[in-house]
Amino acid sequence: MTLLLGALTIGLILSLLAMGVFISFRIFEIPDITTDGSITLGASICAVLLIHNVNPFLATGAGAIGGALAGATTGIIHTKFKINALLAGILVMTALYSVNLHVMGRSNIPLMQASTLNTHAEELGARLIGAQTINVFGWTVASADAALLVLAAASAAVSGFALYVFFRTNIGTAMRATGDNAQMVRALGANVDGYIIMGLALSNGLVALSGALLAQYQGFADAQMGIGMIVWGLASVIIGEALTGSRTLGLTIMGAIMGSVLFRLLVAIALRWGLNPNDLKLITAFFVFAALVLPGFFARLNRRKTVTA
Repeated sequence: MTLLLGALTIGLILSLLAMGVFISFRIFEIPDITTDGSITLGASICAVLLIHNVNPFLATGAGAIGGALAGATTGIIHTKFKINALLAGILVMTALYSVNLHVMGRSNIPLMQASTLNTHAEELGARLIGAQTINVFGWTVASADAALLVLAAASAAVSGFALYVFFRTNIGTAMRATGDNAQMVRALGANVDGYIIMGLALSNGLVALSGALLAQYQGFADAQMGIGMIVWGLASVIIGEALTGSRTLGLTIMGAIMGSVLFRLLVAIALRWGLNPNDLKLITAFFVFAALVLPGFFARLNRRKTVTA
């Protein structure tokens, strides 16, 4: 049960990463590699502030702001210097590796002695429940684990709802229109470059927020923790779209959350069955490949059946 709760919690935390990737990949059709650096930047900034006894809420917010600045930098390089978006993301991601090391001062920062959001959630859970364990459908669950799951679920729900509301505003609608048809938006006199920069800032702000929460949950921030996270985000978005079967805004955001949780559960099951941790990235790539290929394969199969009938 502990393994299941842990997988659900991490899946919900990384759903913020999935929502950030959704913005760059689906709204603007930009495979933003900055993700791999901004998630670590959010974790690094948050961890450094926490060990200096800064309020966990302020530290988490500062991490998100750091990621937003990284995303805005990618957007500026892409729009103002006319560099391909993929290359701009690679440039910023590469630079962020050194930036993260300078922020942390070393490659790893432990948070075991720091007061974090998790610490407050565990204390609040123990106070409300009044016991160290609770019974859930016949399973004995530690109150601390349950409290962390509720914190992660609340973070995902609030972020998803806020994102949905934002994209229903005038600015959000203009950003979506920019992704659909930038030339039309430019012809209407709107600042297309500004919307792209703002969108990438929002995307990486969510990614960095996910990194800050993940560092607090894991109890450390590490310079290597962002490697391959763009693949995780893409997998979550694609799996979510397959689950919901829709590209509408609300369902896509919900799908990104569901895809992240399901993807983490698949990884946890694979590890439970004896998967070598060294093969984790290989299996992750396989899951993404399958998620990309299978929907098209089944669609072609259905068309053939229809023609035959």
